[in-house]
Amino acid sequence: MNQLLEKPDFKAERPKEQRRRRGGRLFRWLVLFFFVLVLAVGGTAFYVYQQLQPVPSEEVTKHVVIPTGSSVLQIGRLLEEQGLIRNAEMFSYYVRYTGVAPKLKAGEYAFTPGQTHDEMLQAMIEGNTVVRAQRFTIPEGWNVEQIADHLSSEGLVDKKVFLDEVNNGNFEAFSFVAQIPKNEARTHRLEGYLFPETYEIKEGATEHEIIERMLAQFQKEWKPEWTEKIKAQNLSMDEVVNLASIVEREVTVDKERPTVAGVYFNRLRDKWPLQADATIQFILGKQRDRLTYEDLKVKNPYNTYANPGLPPGPIASPGRASLEAVVNPEKHDYFFYVTKKDGTSEHYFSRTLKEHNANDAKSRKN
Repeated sequence: MNQLLEKPDFKAERPKEQRRRRGGRLFRWLVLFFFVLVLAVGGTAFYVYQQLQPVPSEEVTKHVVIPTGSSVLQIGRLLEEQGLIRNAEMFSYYVRYTGVAPKLKAGEYAFTPGQTHDEMLQAMIEGNTVVRAQRFTIPEGWNVEQIADHLSSEGLVDKKVFLDEVNNGNFEAFSFVAQIPKNEARTHRLEGYLFPETYEIKEGATEHEIIERMLAQFQKEWKPEWTEKIKAQNLSMDEVVNLASIVEREVTVDKERPTVAGVYFNRLRDKWPLQADATIQFILGKQRDRLTYEDLKVKNPYNTYANPGLPPGPIASPGRASLEAVVNPEKHDYFFYVTKKDGTSEHYFSRTLKEHNANDAKSRKN
């Protein structure tokens, strides 16, 4: 018997298929959206990472002045203009993210291309600003007055304030200052101790700071073994500086400094006057090509023709060679010397006055 076949109910099946298809499309869209989101986030992260990387290194220093009250973005733009960072906006976001913005200090900074953001930020947090330096040179043989005049002419000191610091300033950090004899006849307390050298000091340094720097250099130059050596010779540091200042002013050729120092030690030992022309020049306050007999008679405690022993204090700032010469004088029996007139600035040395007079005559013939 034939049975009637029922037609399939396609309408009943359709909603399920449609739901499956819609669900598949939604899933694909979600996957696509997630993929795009990952790409976007990753791309943004990579971009930010790239923008925060240091610029290529260069062996050049770039100076950046950060004005007081600058915003983080303004600082970033200044750095970007100098080629120190890649992106000012990214820099400002990074600074805000790290929370260091309130700690950044104004001032002039020196950076080099290739430094990281953190390195530059740390410098600005610590306030490691550029220190402007001023240079000056003090030649061997200058006295305090000459030093004060020079520094004053360079606009580095007020002469009156400088001299007051020389004579009354507190320099307790240097033990040798306390050992300088208190002598009313001494022209300046620190005469001889302002070491001759080329100095670099910060812009705006005070008179006290400049003197402190020069005393520190003297302390550095004074060799520790000298202290024990002069103690064995029954000499004080001040006596060494005193005699070295005379040697400095009397001698031009370094190899002769120990010989001339030996002459003075011989004279001191035998209680002869030093008869150093340099002390007369110091009294007169200016260099003369030739001294007169009247000059040698001037009444002054620094006159080593008229007064026995050392003068009341040094007459100039001795250099390394003169200090070394007095600590290690040449052993000999010379008591006189006279300058050769042959342009060498060397001397003839002699044991007796008769030899000295003969050398003087020979010198005049040069």
